[in-house]
Amino acid sequence: MTQGMLAVNPIFTRGEVSARIFGSFAEHMGRVIYSGIYEPGHLAADAAGCRTDVLEAVRDMGVTLMRYPGGNFVSNYRWENGVGPVAARPRQVDLAWRSIETNEFGTNEFMRWAACAGVEPMLTVNLGTRGITEAVEYLEYVNFPGGTRLSDLRRAHGAEAPYGVKLWCLGNEMDGNWQIGHKDMEAYARLAAETGKAMKILDPGIELIACGSAKSDMPSFPRWDLCVLEHVYGIADYLSLHQYYGGQQMGTAAFLAQSEDFERYIATIRSAIAVTRALRRSDKAMYISVDEWGVWAAPPESVTREVDQQPWQVAPAISEQIYTLEDALLFASMLMTMVRNADIVKIGCQSLITNISSCIMTRPGGEMWKQTIYYPFRMLARHARGTVLEVAGSPACYAVPGSPQVPALDVLAVWNRAEGEVAVFCVNRLDNAPGALALQLQGFQPSEIAQCVTLTGGLRQTNEHDHSAVIPRESDVARLREGVLTAELPPLSFTMIRVRV
Repeated sequence: MTQGMLAVNPIFTRGEVSARIFGSFAEHMGRVIYSGIYEPGHLAADAAGCRTDVLEAVRDMGVTLMRYPGGNFVSNYRWENGVGPVAARPRQVDLAWRSIETNEFGTNEFMRWAACAGVEPMLTVNLGTRGITEAVEYLEYVNFPGGTRLSDLRRAHGAEAPYGVKLWCLGNEMDGNWQIGHKDMEAYARLAAETGKAMKILDPGIELIACGSAKSDMPSFPRWDLCVLEHVYGIADYLSLHQYYGGQQMGTAAFLAQSEDFERYIATIRSAIAVTRALRRSDKAMYISVDEWGVWAAPPESVTREVDQQPWQVAPAISEQIYTLEDALLFASMLMTMVRNADIVKIGCQSLITNISSCIMTRPGGEMWKQTIYYPFRMLARHARGTVLEVAGSPACYAVPGSPQVPALDVLAVWNRAEGEVAVFCVNRLDNAPGALALQLQGFQPSEIAQCVTLTGGLRQTNEHDHSAVIPRESDVARLREGVLTAELPPLSFTMIRVRV
C-alpha cells in the first residue's frame, strides 16, 4: 500500500483536549472494588484498606476522573446502605450481577480513595428503581454544607466539609432492556429532566449527564438520543454514549476497523445535539460524555475462566479479561477517536479500572500488574494534551464489510503549546506490512524528535505471565527533515512520536 503525504497546520484545528477525557470507572462488579482497589489486610493496603500498589498505578496511568458506583449496579443501589459505621451496614443482593454486596465500601470510602488517587469524582444516581427524591437526597448528603438531616449525617460520618462533586450521571443505560428499571425513551427523558431540575435547584453548580444510547447498534439509536435531548437540553450539560467492541474472531483487519464505527457513532450524536440546539433556538452548548468505553474480549484466548460462576457470591471473579496486543491497538484507536473529537467529547471513562475489561489486574493477597491496554492510555493521557490538529491528506486505505475506507494508519496529532511540541500517535492496522508515515508539519518550526516509543509484539501476546511482554519501548523508526516527519512503523503497532516545535 502506498501512503500519501499527510499534513498538519496550526491554522486547522479540531478543538482543545479536556483532561476529563482521560477518566476511568469503578463499579461494584466482580472484583473491581473488593480485592481490586480495596483489600484490607493486603500487604500493600493503607490504613483505609485501599491497595497502594493500585493507587500508584492509577496515578502513573494518568487517570483524571473516576465514575462510581455504576454501571448496571447503580440501578438497584441504595446509597444510604453504603454510609455510616461499617459494622452496621446491611448486606444486600445486587440484581445486576447476581451477587451479594456487603456495602463495606461506599460513598465516603470512594471519596477518600479518589482524593488519594488525585482523580475527580463522578457520581451516578439510581433512576432504575428509585427517582427524584432519592437522587436529591444523595446530592444533599454529598454536597450540602450542613444544617440539614442528611448533610449533618455526612458530618457525623466524618466528612465535615461537603465534597462538592460536580459531575452527576442521571442513571445508567436506561435504554437497555437488561437494566433494572429499564424505561422507554419518553419515560426516561421526563424522569431525567425532572430529576435534573430538582438537583440543580439544590446545587446550581453541578454538571449533569443524561443517558444517551448504550451502544451504536441499539434498535432505538438515534431516536432515543433525540428524544432525551428534546427533554433535557436546557437542564443537562452532557449526553452520554457507551461503546464496547469485541469480535476478535472476525479477523484483525475488521476488528481494528471498528474504531471507524465509533467515529460514525460520535458524529451521529454530534448531529443530534446540533439539530436539537437549532430546534430549540438555544445558544447553550451541549457536549458528549463517553462514560463507558473499552474492548470486550472474546473467549477463549482473551478471557480468563470465571472462577466462581455460582450466583449470590461476594465479589465473584467474573469476566476477567486478559488483553492481547491486538486488543490494545483497537483500544488505542478508540481513545484517539475521542481525542480527535475533543471539541464535543469532553468526558471519557475507560471501563473498568481493575480486573474486568481493565487496565490494571490484581491477585487477591498478591501482585498487581498492568495489561497491554494500560500503556496506550498512559501515553495519550500524558502527551495528548493541548490542541488537536486536523490531519489532512489521502491515507492508504483498505476495505472491510461496513467500512469501505479504513485508513491503514490511524493518525492523531496534538499540539501542546505549553510544552512546545507536537505529539503524533499512530496505529498501524496492517498485519503484514510496515506502515510508512509521512507527515508535513506546516506552519511549525520543528527542531528535533524528543521521543519515539512503540508498542508492538505478537498478535495474541499478553502481559499475564510476563508482565513486560507488551510494553512501550524506545524506537528509532522516526526521522525529521525539512519539516517532514517520516517513520516506518512496524506491522500491528502503536507508536508515539513527540516533535519539539
